[in-house]
Parts: sequence; structure tokens; C-alpha cells
Amino acid sequence: MAIKFRGVDFLEFDSLLTDEERLVRDTTRKFIEDNLIPIIEECNRAGRFPKELVKPMADLGLYGASLKGYGCAGMSNVEYGLVMQELERGDSGVRSFVSVHSSLAMYPIYAFGSDEQKQTWLPVMQKGEKIGCFGLTEPDFGSNPGGMRTRAKQSGKEYILNGEKMWITSGSIADVAIIWAKAEDEDNNIRGFLVETDRPGFHAEDIHGKWSLRASVTSSLSLQDVRIPESNLLPKTGGLKSPLMCLSQARYGIGWGAIGAAMACYDCALQYSLFRKQFRDQPIASHQLVQEKLTWMISEITKAQLLALQVGRLKDKDKARPQHISMSKRNNVWMALECARMARDILGANGIADEYPIFRHMANLESVKTYEGTHDIHTLIIGQSITGIDAL
Repeated sequence: MAIKFRGVDFLEFDSLLTDEERLVRDTTRKFIEDNLIPIIEECNRAGRFPKELVKPMADLGLYGASLKGYGCAGMSNVEYGLVMQELERGDSGVRSFVSVHSSLAMYPIYAFGSDEQKQTWLPVMQKGEKIGCFGLTEPDFGSNPGGMRTRAKQSGKEYILNGEKMWITSGSIADVAIIWAKAEDEDNNIRGFLVETDRPGFHAEDIHGKWSLRASVTSSLSLQDVRIPESNLLPKTGGLKSPLMCLSQARYGIGWGAIGAAMACYDCALQYSLFRKQFRDQPIASHQLVQEKLTWMISEITKAQLLALQVGRLKDKDKARPQHISMSKRNNVWMALECARMARDILGANGIADEYPIFRHMANLESVKTYEGTHDIHTLIIGQSITGIDAL
């Protein structure tokens, strides 16, 4: 039985939003309902990224949505967060595509690039004509990116890059990769480089056999003596702080996105519990244990909404700190995964069938809990901020 999403707002959350914020959310919600929901289960089964939505999402202004100029929508951070919420309500993999393209590819060009780099790349990336990816994680370095082995060596007016990157969203469909490498001529200082993916020596290979994020392209990257002009160096990058600034942008979006996945699972479980009957021909929603699960879910979703909104308001005032974003990402993804598990339990055997979205969301959220800072890493970021002691 198809269940149509009805919206989730227990505490009049909408009253905290402006008319513009509600319009952005509702426009994205309708787009997802009309364009992604009808095809996402097929995409998930086939392990297919819905490339046909790349251009329509660009036309809607979803790429680099919070950036100013270069054709970008110039949304507030709260508006951008609401976009991420609706995208992930559709699917975490599709939200990942938009998040990586916007926050991890366009943002570093916007924040660290030269005027020429911005003019060259941002307008075409905003239009979806060129796709970007972000190469930081390596096979042996995930939570400790500072240990990366990828190197860049200057040779005349070129840089020569060598290294391997792993778990790269959109790696094999990207036109440009933001590659982070240690510059040998700068005492191994970490710098960012624009690497066009058609350069000799650059190779991307998809990672197959995933049980999670199946509607997203995930790749490994290999760079073997890849030569780029020195003008491809992002001039304002310097040290690990630069890629971490990019990750803060993406983590902020994930804090909102996870709410969307939780909403989808909760609303599906609530509707199912009202028409599924067991024992004395009564809906299972009449049972205390089912009501306890639903109550937990709506309580946690509501708290997550308020947390994400406050972080967004702080970000719009340039007051959001990394620890605030860590709390949002850590809490809200954990909450969403627990909601997915409880919703699966309410649906019983039906919870594992892709007639319903719950198991897909649950599998996706296992990845979301790990990438862009694991649950434990965000715990330590918050711990350091309140104690002043680095426990890594």
C-alpha cells in the first residue's frame, strides 16, 4: 500500500519559519514528491543514481544554494537546511549528491579560490553543467585525514599529484575534483587543488556491492603523476583547517537532512499503525507499546528540528561554531537511525519490503552516521569544546 507523506509538525514548528523559508521547503518538497519518490525504489534496487534529476535540480536553484553571486540562489542557511531536509526525506544518496556538489566542491572554490577560478567553475556548476567531487578521505585515513599520503610536488609551473582517495561521492561522474594533498615544497602543508577528471593519470572507479546509499555514486580515485597547472592551486587553502571548513558546511546540511529521513519513517509508521489491525480487529496504534515508539519518535524529531533551526539561525549570524554543527549532526543522525529502526519494528515483516521506504532509509543512515565525521568523532569535538581537553 502506497503511503503519501503528510508532513510532520507536532509543536507548530512552521510558526518559527518565515514565509520565504516555508516557500523554499514546500517547493523542494513538491519537487521530491513529483520527481524522486516515484523512481527512488527502482533506483535503489538497481543501484542507479538518477542522473535525469541533475538538470531539474539545477533549474530549481539547489546547487550552491547558500552562496552569493555566480548565478547561485543566495538562500539563508536555514533555507538551505530545509532544502537538505526535503532531499533526504526522498533519499540520503540524492541529498549526498547535492550536498557534496554544493558544500564540498562549490564552497571551497567560493571560499578559497581565485576570481578566475570562481568565474570559470561556479556558474557552470550552479547550472549542473559541470559536476564536482571532494577528495579528502583515503583508504588508510578516514577519521584522521591529517595523515593523508597524497602528495603534490611543484615542477616548474605545474604541480604533479600522486595518491589515492576512497569513498568519494560522485567520483566517477565528476568533471572536477577538489583534491587535498600535502605540498612537498611547503613542508607538507595541506593544500587544495582543482583537478579536472579528464587529465592523464586520473582514474575513478565505482565501489560496488554497497548495501547503503545505493542511489548514489561512490568511487575510489587514483592519481598517478597527474599534472595540473599551478593556477589550479586553490590559493587561500592552507592546513587541515581548510578541508574541515568545507566539512562544517556539509555537516550542517546533514543535521537537517537526517530530520527528513526520520520524518519519512515516522509518518509511514504512524499511518501504517492506524490501518494495520491485529487482536480484536483493532489498529495496532491502539496498543501501548506502539504508542510508546511513536511518542519517542515524534519527541526526538521535534527536538532535532529545534536544534537544527537554532544552529541555522546562529549560522546566519556567523555565530555557529564547529561544536554546534557537530551536536546537530551527531544527535540528529543518531535520532533518525533510531526512528528508522523503531518504524521498521512497527511495520513488522512489511518493514523490510521496498513497498515502504523505511529499510532503505535505515540502511542509508548507517552510512550517514559514519561519513563526514563519525558519531564518536563528533562526541570528541563536543567534549573538547566543553572541557578544553583534546581526547583524540
